Amino acid sequence: MTAAVSPEALRLALFGTPEPEPELRRLKAGPLSAELLAGNLRNIRFHGVEVLRAISFVVRDKDWGTYAPVLHDLAVEEGEGRFAVGYRAECTGAGGERLVYRGRIEGRPTGLVFAGEAVPEGDFLTNRCGFTVLHPIVGLAGTEVEVEHVDGRRVAARLPDLIDPAQPFKDMRAITHIVAPGVRATCRMEGDAFEMEDQRNWSDASYKTYVRPLALPWPYKLPAGAPVRQRVTLDIAAEGAVAPTPQNDAPVTLALGATRGRLPLFGLAIAPEEAAATLDAADELAHIAPQTLLFHVDPTAGHGPAELAAFAKLAAAPGGECVLEYVVPCARPLDEEFSDLARQVAAAGLRLDALAVSPAVDRRSTPPGSVWPPCSPLEEVYEAARRAFPALRLGGGMFSYFTELNRKRPPVARLDYVTHCICPIVHDADDRAVMQSLEALPFILRSARAFIGADMPYRIGPSTIGMRHNPYGARVMPNPERRRMPMAERDPRQDGLFAAAYLVGMAARLAEAGVESFTGAALTGPFGLLVEGAPGRRRPVFHAARWLAALGGAPAIRVTTADPARVLALAGATPAGDRVLLAANLTPQEQTVTLPFPGRAQWLDAAAVLGGAGPRPVDAGVGSLLLPAYAVLRLEG
Repeated sequence: MTAAVSPEALRLALFGTPEPEPELRRLKAGPLSAELLAGNLRNIRFHGVEVLRAISFVVRDKDWGTYAPVLHDLAVEEGEGRFAVGYRAECTGAGGERLVYRGRIEGRPTGLVFAGEAVPEGDFLTNRCGFTVLHPIVGLAGTEVEVEHVDGRRVAARLPDLIDPAQPFKDMRAITHIVAPGVRATCRMEGDAFEMEDQRNWSDASYKTYVRPLALPWPYKLPAGAPVRQRVTLDIAAEGAVAPTPQNDAPVTLALGATRGRLPLFGLAIAPEEAAATLDAADELAHIAPQTLLFHVDPTAGHGPAELAAFAKLAAAPGGECVLEYVVPCARPLDEEFSDLARQVAAAGLRLDALAVSPAVDRRSTPPGSVWPPCSPLEEVYEAARRAFPALRLGGGMFSYFTELNRKRPPVARLDYVTHCICPIVHDADDRAVMQSLEALPFILRSARAFIGADMPYRIGPSTIGMRHNPYGARVMPNPERRRMPMAERDPRQDGLFAAAYLVGMAARLAEAGVESFTGAALTGPFGLLVEGAPGRRRPVFHAARWLAALGGAPAIRVTTADPARVLALAGATPAGDRVLLAANLTPQEQTVTLPFPGRAQWLDAAAVLGGAGPRPVDAGVGSLLLPAYAVLRLEG
């Protein structure tokens, strides 16, 4: 990287936007440390050990979109084993709705207090206003905790190991967990009733304790002038001396194990509105050579014969399998709906190898305790699909996320494979949170296997950083300013190197679990491998997708990484007997990586992106290398 590169240009290369992440400030009170980000606390540690992932005062709109508060009068004090923070925050919605709240944080060597107070100037409609507390998952899943309820009862319990589809704990006042041998942390929440949900459902790497039970109606109104006052207190008790955790600056060693199974097939999703653009970019599609094309059709959105005819032109090219993702209206007798679809597919001349189906009503989330909307039983949906398309593989599950699959588990005996999507920006959209979502994938995959079975073929996708569909509100969030925003369809990082590292990191996690197929992008549009509005111009993630497609279905070689939070990798064997390794740096810092074998290496880094080039050769003959921020490495030998 040359010194002439401006910070804005580097941010564009890495993240697809010149917008910097909100300024982060590290706070310290003796052995207690925390990061202050946008008025909230992240990465709360005691002697270097993570205690809580976050404490945040959150305001959400009627579609579960999270307001980005503007801070005023921010004051930070540090010294003599303490810190204190005060500010005023202003939330403003697109319709002019406005809420102002005040935050006050006080830290000491054995804990902290975070208080928030909002007084609406006018009636304010919201789905949530108040504190959320995030506990980490790695090392805590399945461990014992003590829960204090609002009525004073204290109950011994366990954090869920397999992902809980409902709330594991309700009516909470406090929760105590073991941080390290001899160290206990108690988090107390006051001002309302709190409950916990297992955020791994949405691929968040946390258990979230939040205000206002979901069983209560939402959205709800905060009356003008009525104050909302809440407080979170963290107390840490250490029985003896605590050894500090080593810093994460050691080399990340990658080691190969046995060959077992095959790497996931790699697929691209084609939405009806992108079919023409995809056909225009047929040469680029052939260059990627995906094993799967996934065509989306939703009759409730007006899709029909014209869309199927457009897909037929794409399916006519030789190559991999073609799969139709069909949203079932369930508005008429099922045999009528599927017979009509079969006639339209035949009339269009659309070549298909598989059909995935899911009822239209299941595109909307049904939270625990809510009434399920009327819907044909899944057994009947699958049987009707099978009668209409007896020669095709039949997939079922959810076209939304694992959350919905976990809450409405399909009768897998009637299916040939199970599928669902993943989106890392449902609740949080900063760079660290998106990459941390990869921590949750092993839990998702293991939890799904617990109810679909070890041998059921399992597919993931379409799964991208941006959100293609919002099951929790009326729409995905518009993002004209290209910010890092939860629930946004257009995430700027799709244009940057970050998306390439995320894609390879996700593929590595899926390879560990033996997933059959992974649809990780589109060719065009907001989730595309090509730049929108610039025909033939490739996003950095294009090259990562091409590498993954070239390995799709290859014999899988197990890869162990010394620190999966920093570097993830997958490997496969080529027909010629060579080994191919793909590794991604998931961090904004350079990482020293110890390679498992010598060979021919190339990488995609920020310098290549800034130069407008693709991957470039790199010397990997010394057994280790310094992998740049968010870079992706390909090693063959």
